Amino acid sequence: MKPTLSPQAIYHQLGMLLANAPDLEGYDGEWNLPAATIQWLSKATALVKAATGVSAESLRIDNAVQNLVASIRPETQSKQIILVLNQVLAMLEIDLPVSTQGAFVTTGASLDAYAAISKIVREATSSVLIVDPYMDATAVIEVAELVPPGVRVQLLSDAAAVKPTLKTAASKWIQQYGSTRPLEARLAAARSLHDRLIIIDATAAWILTQSLKDFAQRSPATIQRADTELATMKVQAFGAIWAGATALF
Repeated sequence: MKPTLSPQAIYHQLGMLLANAPDLEGYDGEWNLPAATIQWLSKATALVKAATGVSAESLRIDNAVQNLVASIRPETQSKQIILVLNQVLAMLEIDLPVSTQGAFVTTGASLDAYAAISKIVREATSSVLIVDPYMDATAVIEVAELVPPGVRVQLLSDAAAVKPTLKTAASKWIQQYGSTRPLEARLAAARSLHDRLIIIDATAAWILTQSLKDFAQRSPATIQRADTELATMKVQAFGAIWAGATALF
């Protein structure tokens, strides 16, 4: 008998799939889709069918993938694929236990994004490590502000992609709060960061599908909690990167 995935397993796999989505919008039909992208698309359609059966969602993603491969309005098809995956993820989340849920944030829903991130960082008791190669002042002004007093905030960005506003905002934060709300910013080697993460108390890891500065502004975004095994790997890997990173100032 063919084994079936549980809704929780499908939810987790969809979240990971979205967190590692290829640049579908960059496909212009003039070059062949890479094998890895074709595999990603195949898994996406399979997971939607596993979650919804023969449904409007499965038909929509099938049509979008076929049109994308055929170079029929690639940009439109790319957005449709990501939209369907986010919609199915949200549908699955409704019936999951709170402890296993991630967060689904729709396009332009900045208040929902703020609430979802707030729920995560307010649980911290010792540290919050935020990883974002394109980090700007948003990480300080909108996220660090949500972290409980006394909890150490660590901001890790990429030397080649970090935005100038981060240094200004972090400097002003340190001047204002000092050791009462400790914050430190570091830069990893140029082009060495790709993940966007929030790690709580060096234990729990949350994967963000977009950078904080753009989160859910132009396209649907997700915040997905990593399972225990993946979280352990992320904590160890980014702990090492943090240790070897250069202080921003």
